[in-house]
Amino acid sequence: MADADNTEAKNYAADVPMRSEPFFLKGSNNLDWGMKNRLAAIFNPSSGRTVMLAFDHGYFLGPTSGLERVDLNIVPLIQYADTLMLTRGILRTSIPPTYTRGIVLRASGGPSILKELSNEEIAVSIDEAIRLNVAAMAVQVFVGGEHETRSVHNMTRLVDMGNRHGIATLAVTAVGTEMVRDAKYMRLATRMCAELGATYVKTYYVDEGFETVTAACPVPIVIAGGKKLPEAEALQLAHNAVQQGAAGVDMGRNIFQSDAPVAMIQAVRGVVHKNLSPKEAYDLYLTLKDGDEHPADS
Repeated sequence: MADADNTEAKNYAADVPMRSEPFFLKGSNNLDWGMKNRLAAIFNPSSGRTVMLAFDHGYFLGPTSGLERVDLNIVPLIQYADTLMLTRGILRTSIPPTYTRGIVLRASGGPSILKELSNEEIAVSIDEAIRLNVAAMAVQVFVGGEHETRSVHNMTRLVDMGNRHGIATLAVTAVGTEMVRDAKYMRLATRMCAELGATYVKTYYVDEGFETVTAACPVPIVIAGGKKLPEAEALQLAHNAVQQGAAGVDMGRNIFQSDAPVAMIQAVRGVVHKNLSPKEAYDLYLTLKDGDEHPADS
């Protein structure tokens, strides 16, 4: 029983209204508490941005360059990432459970690089996502592709399942080789995903009009790093994207295939969270690379 000598409460601060602040992330104010809490494990509440480390490539590519040994090549990088994007197999076998930031689980799959990649299905259950304590589930959406409708329905099914349990859905706009990667296409693909319920969207940066892509999308956009670029170019890409409205980057090959991955991911963090210029970030990369990549303040 509670202490019977319970002094009557007096300090109600009746003259101080209760604060009701909006959630920091675009388009997320009306989400449930659990969903917001998980998003805060993906996006840094101080900057409103994220550095996602993507290494889910093996689900269709196999052990590609830089991912031959995830335990040796990737695990040393995870302390610098705001969130990890990966498959359940790699999560269980290779990632220490002491990692406490957000996990974005690759939830779609099916064909390998030997087949038509757009023909994907949902590859995990919501029970599995809950069991793995993930913050978000990621699904490819092939707008304009042969299996467009199936991929859109994959996404909406994940949205329904995720909303039921407070888990975010990341829609990944996959662009076929026959499609033009311009702002018009990106506006269409990202807006479709947002309209149909995606919590946030991953897409590609375009040189002309990218600010219209982020402006027209009512949920956060993170950019894909894409193919491996020279480090200075990758940092310029990240800088351009966040300055034009992206809420962060989801980089894989431009980090784990870098000559100095630990230095590179820290330089990317400088661009995303500290608004470093591309030159400042590249100088940081060179300094860390030459100094044996000693950890820098995040």
